[in-house]
Amino acid sequence: MQTSLASRLADIAIVIVLVLLGFVVIYPFINLLALSFNDGNDAARGGIYFFPRKISFSAYNMLFENKKLLKGLGWSVLRVVIGTCTCLFMTGLLSYIISIRTFSGRKFMRILFFMTMYFSGGIIPTYILMNQLHLTNTFQVYWIPGLINAYFMLLMASYISDLPDALFESARIDGAGELRIYWRIVIPVAMPVFAAVSIYAAVGHWNSWFDVILYNFNGKFDTLQVYLRRLLLEVEATQQIRDQQLLMRKFQDLSPLTLRAATTIVVTVPILCVYPFLQKYFIGGITLGSVKG
Repeated sequence: MQTSLASRLADIAIVIVLVLLGFVVIYPFINLLALSFNDGNDAARGGIYFFPRKISFSAYNMLFENKKLLKGLGWSVLRVVIGTCTCLFMTGLLSYIISIRTFSGRKFMRILFFMTMYFSGGIIPTYILMNQLHLTNTFQVYWIPGLINAYFMLLMASYISDLPDALFESARIDGAGELRIYWRIVIPVAMPVFAAVSIYAAVGHWNSWFDVILYNFNGKFDTLQVYLRRLLLEVEATQQIRDQQLLMRKFQDLSPLTLRAATTIVVTVPILCVYPFLQKYFIGGITLGSVKG
């Protein structure tokens, strides 16, 4: 009886802790959502937590009135798709190569790429390199430098190394090359780690904005994050200049606080929609039964 009571109390405590942790994670998004739909002048008073006190759509109206927003969204989506797919394929291929036990140079390659996590050339040498490679002011600068990621390589190589050797040996006996083994065996069997890494890569590409400003200074390939950042800076500057009466009359109930909240929601919601589609791959056990004893 005591064991049963102690077990129930432990379950209750665990549920309470998980609920509190879930609240801590979800509340900032709820608060931002409430601020984004609130009147800007009213939001400056504070005291908004879960629901807007005075509903206003000025922040979203100003965001979506910008015609360049859809153009930036298109470049952002294209960057996420191309950048994530190419990074997964190339990093996964490198991970498979350094996981082949018969490959004599795998330890050297692992150490070589591992060192890049701690040492880099810096911003100026990297910019000079991108310029000499004629990648500046091009869309290719978004995904070519990120083809190989050392951290992702370590994660994927650790997973691939645990796969049964019989999978690869049987394929080699049947005459399959290493590239075919990687495409036909490694990628399907290692789908959980590919899915997990794809989320990290996609979020990194989606949130990236500094390299856009640094390498695409002509503005032709500006992404959504750059447009939203520029718009937010313009609104903050406009409110400090009293001569901009037209804009202030049109968006008189708008403030940088509410616009910042709306910008965060617009940037966050699309990438959150990716998680439900990849969640099922996080569960292990996909290799069970791959090799029959």
